[in-house]
Amino acid sequence: MENRSVRKNRIRLFGSIKILVACALFVAMSIVLGKFLSIKIGDNIRISFENLSLLLSGILFGPLIGMFTAVAADVVGCFLYGYSINPIITFGAACIGFFAGAVSAFAFKKHLLPNVAISVFVAHIIGSMIVKTIGLYIYYPTQRPVLVWRIPIYLITAAAETAIIYALLKSKAFIQQFERVKRKV
Repeated sequence: MENRSVRKNRIRLFGSIKILVACALFVAMSIVLGKFLSIKIGDNIRISFENLSLLLSGILFGPLIGMFTAVAADVVGCFLYGYSINPIITFGAACIGFFAGAVSAFAFKKHLLPNVAISVFVAHIIGSMIVKTIGLYIYYPTQRPVLVWRIPIYLITAAAETAIIYALLKSKAFIQQFERVKRKV
């Protein structure tokens, strides 16, 4: 039988089982929002809020947990939906979770709206508009003519996600539940 310290080492990144479970829920939300509730325009353009829960994971739990949540969501989503795993796109997802958490930890800590907005926009610019677009450009040459549409799509998506995350973080009920998850007892 495993001793207690070995079990704790396995979840050290997440800090507690509650945070691990919350991140698993964020992974599930990302898959549902991104793969099953997305809006497809033609064969090459997909609009979704798949990054909403990944951004929230990074903002709430920090850059490393946000990054691991994003990688898990991308890999599991690829398996469930039948996509091949593109390492550059997976790295782009990791950038989204990481930069949302990193920027949120340091930018405008006393002002919630600018903090959320900058975190979301930086994460989307680096992860979605730069890294993922490079991955699509390299791996899927037939999509090259429509890649320019990623910029306005992700600017609009980032604005909507900023509003949603801001509303959640202003909600007393949401924050109370979040505090219960973070509590170690």
